[in-house]
Amino acid sequence: MNTMTSLPKLMLTPLLAALVLAGCASTPAVPPQAELATPATFKEGDGRWTVAAPAEAQPRGQWWKAFADPVLDELVEKAAANNTSIQTAAARLAQAQALLKSADAQRLPQLGVAAGATRQHAPAIGTELATLTQVGANLSYELDLFGRLARASNAASLDAQSREALLQSTRLLVQAEVAQSYLSLRALDAERALVRDTVTAYQGTLRLTERRHEVGDVAELDVVRVRTEVASTESDAFDLDRRRASLEHALAVLVGEAASSFTVPVRDWQTALPVIPAGVPGTVLARRPDVSAAQASLLAAQSRVGVAQAAWFPSLTLTGAAGHASPELGDVFRWSARAWSVGALLSLPIFDGGRREAGVQNANAELQVAQAAYREQILVAFKDVEDQLSALRLLSDQSQAQTRAVDSASRATVLSDSRYRNGLVSQLELLDAQRSELRNRRQALQVKSAQYQATVGLIRALGGDWRVE
Repeated sequence: MNTMTSLPKLMLTPLLAALVLAGCASTPAVPPQAELATPATFKEGDGRWTVAAPAEAQPRGQWWKAFADPVLDELVEKAAANNTSIQTAAARLAQAQALLKSADAQRLPQLGVAAGATRQHAPAIGTELATLTQVGANLSYELDLFGRLARASNAASLDAQSREALLQSTRLLVQAEVAQSYLSLRALDAERALVRDTVTAYQGTLRLTERRHEVGDVAELDVVRVRTEVASTESDAFDLDRRRASLEHALAVLVGEAASSFTVPVRDWQTALPVIPAGVPGTVLARRPDVSAAQASLLAAQSRVGVAQAAWFPSLTLTGAAGHASPELGDVFRWSARAWSVGALLSLPIFDGGRREAGVQNANAELQVAQAAYREQILVAFKDVEDQLSALRLLSDQSQAQTRAVDSASRATVLSDSRYRNGLVSQLELLDAQRSELRNRRQALQVKSAQYQATVGLIRALGGDWRVE
């Protein structure tokens, strides 16, 4: 009698011990080295730029409309619908959401129905050959005593949040790449027009020089020099044509169309250049989806450490079954054939050769990886903003200097042409002045293009439309 009374106590001892251990177990906090001491302001600008906590749920806005270009609007809309990178990110988000549903389902009761027939013969107990028919329902439920299932569900939820942020990041990246590729295309169109106009002007000079050579006013050397300049400039024009074709093909991939059937007609570069004010509200890095994704991944890795630690503790599962069983098929649903059972299964692992310890070590290592990735993403975010702020500031100064250079080069060409026609200078001096003017005008277009590129880069670094509050 004493033995039978003490048996349940012995069975409950591991459970009580586990409950005591669970009270001492908790998910590890993120260590201080994962946090980054963020500066109050950016180095570039007027000191009014500020940062805020990630807020990937905030809208990014239709920032590309600030460029007031209908063709750009259409290309961004096509990319949103057809870009394969966005479609891939959306599919991965759907996978993460499905895994979250699966993790949540583990916390709910599991109900099933079963039916079967067994043909059996047991001579040891005198049973004749018989058929046993069974119909019933099974119910099982695992009590989440130590939070293992809750932590697994939380980790899956954070994974889904990370995937959602990565989808936002992919959309923003594709939008920025479409805008930068399109603006580069328009810059090339303007540069091609400039070079083609120069070729036309050189050809006019060549015809004039050839006529003067025919009447003996100039030497053959002058004709050869102009022909060289025409051919060289034509070569530059063909190179620009090649670069435009490659850029147009890249743009086709971004908008999800075949390069063979995609084209962007040549048109004047009339795209507006928006000015992003330095006094943007204090949410500069708040909407950066890559930072939010890294943060969610860090928290998910933190939860998985708790899941791995919970493997040391026992699991308790409640089971129940109810139905009918009868050797006669016609009697299987009779009241007298009813059968039921209830039970509880307590499972406590004792020795597994170090598998659980390895699981905890792996989870801790994954947490350290996520900590480093999160810290790196914050550093990259600051770098991106600082890069574009400094680029815009310096490009503005460079544009002013380049404008002065174009004005001077243009004036030098006018003066050299006048002096050449009056026989005061050689043709070599005129060609040198013309080359200098072309070079400076092309440089001015390239600086203008860089300003557009840096503006788009800054918008991307800020996480979207700076006007969205």
